[in-house]
Amino acid sequence: MTFSIHPSVDGIRQGSKDFAGGSLVCKCTDRPVKVSVKAQTAHNHACGCTKCWKPKGALFSVVAVVGRDKVTVTENGDKLAVVDPAATIQRHACKVCGVHMYGRIENTKHAFYGLDFIHTELSPEKGWQPPQFAAFVSSIIEGGADPSIMGAVRARLKEVGLEPYDALSPPLMDALATHAAKMSGVLKA
Repeated sequence: MTFSIHPSVDGIRQGSKDFAGGSLVCKCTDRPVKVSVKAQTAHNHACGCTKCWKPKGALFSVVAVVGRDKVTVTENGDKLAVVDPAATIQRHACKVCGVHMYGRIENTKHAFYGLDFIHTELSPEKGWQPPQFAAFVSSIIEGGADPSIMGAVRARLKEVGLEPYDALSPPLMDALATHAAKMSGVLKA
């Protein structure tokens, strides 16, 4: 049974604690979109959802977050368009090659407002935080994966050190629940 989790997962590199960011470049050979990221990422993870951009043949994307104030489109931003304006995460993709350059939450009441979602594999620089866990693992079935491979997929994720979850990691789920409790008044802000 052969399947690809993601090209960067088999050779997970250690990040650098002193890494201060880099650039992301779309796959276009003519006028590529370039995005500057002025910080290290957090919560990098393999994501099985059907919304995130994945390389051809991969079951998962690899996506991390960084403060939105650290993300700037530096070249050819005219090639970007939001993939799904109704989605919580506004994924800005290149209209030519289809690569998602960054995802932004515009809802100021969302727990993750202020964070942008990026794919560090689009960067020529090394030192980004490596993937920490796998999220929305069961969702790869919705994307077309054969349900019979799920045991092998979870085993492979664990083998490479990525705990598989069918939601986000427990700390991120706690952050969402805490935010919701504060918004409803159950917890004091």
